[in-house]
Amino acid sequence: MVAGHGGERRSRVAEFLSTCGATPSAWPHKPPAFDFHTTEGHSWCLTVEATAHAPRHIATSVTPPATAADEGPEAAGVSARGTTGELVLFMYDRIPADSLRIDGDAGLIDLLRAWEPEGRT
Repeated sequence: MVAGHGGERRSRVAEFLSTCGATPSAWPHKPPAFDFHTTEGHSWCLTVEATAHAPRHIATSVTPPATAADEGPEAAGVSARGTTGELVLFMYDRIPADSLRIDGDAGLIDLLRAWEPEGRT
């Protein structure tokens, strides 16, 4: 494997989440939070709302981030787990959802992948 390759993949996850959220278009559904976790130890949370979309890196910790079942303010409606490469391929619609571990409302992932906001390229 080429040195630095993992960092490039991590950057692609962050790039996708930033690009997905970089739109003036409103999220047309109930505002959820999406957690994306790599088996290599990196995690991101994407929150989408009617007027704001904010991806953020989740600090790596021993305690896993909250899930929908936890119902806390940081709880995600759905989380996807896989290798960094699998997450990137999944986000760009190259592999199916069953290639990842999906916890929570899997329908939210379908909504995110199908969303075509104005101005997103």
